[in-house]
Amino acid sequence: MTTVIIPWWRSWLSFFANLIRRCSLLIGVSVLIVALSVLDARQGVRADSEPPPPLTTEVQEKVDDLFRQAFKATNQGEYEAAEDYWSQALEILPQNPAVWSNRGNAKVGLGDFTAAMADYGKAIELAPDQPDPYLNRGTAHEGLQEWEAAIADYNHVLELDPNDAGAYNNRGNAQAGSGNWQAAVADYLKAADLSPQFAFARGNYALALYQVGERDEAIRTMRNLIRKYPQFADMRAALTAALWVKGQIGEAESNWVAAIGLDPRYKDTTWLTETRRWPPPLDCRYGKISQLICSVNYSSNQQPSHF
Repeated sequence: MTTVIIPWWRSWLSFFANLIRRCSLLIGVSVLIVALSVLDARQGVRADSEPPPPLTTEVQEKVDDLFRQAFKATNQGEYEAAEDYWSQALEILPQNPAVWSNRGNAKVGLGDFTAAMADYGKAIELAPDQPDPYLNRGTAHEGLQEWEAAIADYNHVLELDPNDAGAYNNRGNAQAGSGNWQAAVADYLKAADLSPQFAFARGNYALALYQVGERDEAIRTMRNLIRKYPQFADMRAALTAALWVKGQIGEAESNWVAAIGLDPRYKDTTWLTETRRWPPPLDCRYGKISQLICSVNYSSNQQPSHF
């Protein structure tokens, strides 16, 4: 089970649709939304609920097709279509918590966080002992910048599963959103230690370290991640900014070229500060990121003159 800093929802949701669950990604990409659920989408959970009627072969085939179409639409970023497929599935399986939760995921992809929380609430009502709907609802709270409510949901996930790396990562995102960076550092580190392959949690840890002033350790962590994951655009862009501040211009430029080649959104300062939500010492609003990023008029696709 897996999940890292928000509207980041759209691009990251497609990327992570092959994972088992959805969570937040990097700081502000509480990032990571995953469209699948660990619950069997054909089964309800509550013991005191009426058992669903047996599905005929014809209906079962229709349900399977709706699931396939819903996940395909999610992978392609077609969230309105995905929502419609899940709604059709709910007409057949109205007591199924996973379908409610997945429709909530589609609504998050559309940026409709309030409506998504209603679906997650229904999933929680049907499956109160399952962690995923709480995790998903936490990301919707983050989308509304309701940090304390998000933290409460992630705390509940950790009560149900104390080793849930995604919940630690997402709680770190919410802690960062509320300005509690030291708590965010601890949560990101715990997430990364619980799931060593969870690169986004380790990346969040590096960014949070930079925020609390542990710059050298942050840069060392960024470099290690890039060495292990050369296509990790977020870390290349972050390392660009950190190295530029240190005056290591050549290495900064090299990482910048790689970063925007992997993900051109890092040229968009609005996306960087409002959607990706880098911590203040790295983002442009506070004037501490390099002119390499902040002084370029990206709307006209200009590049720094020294490139």
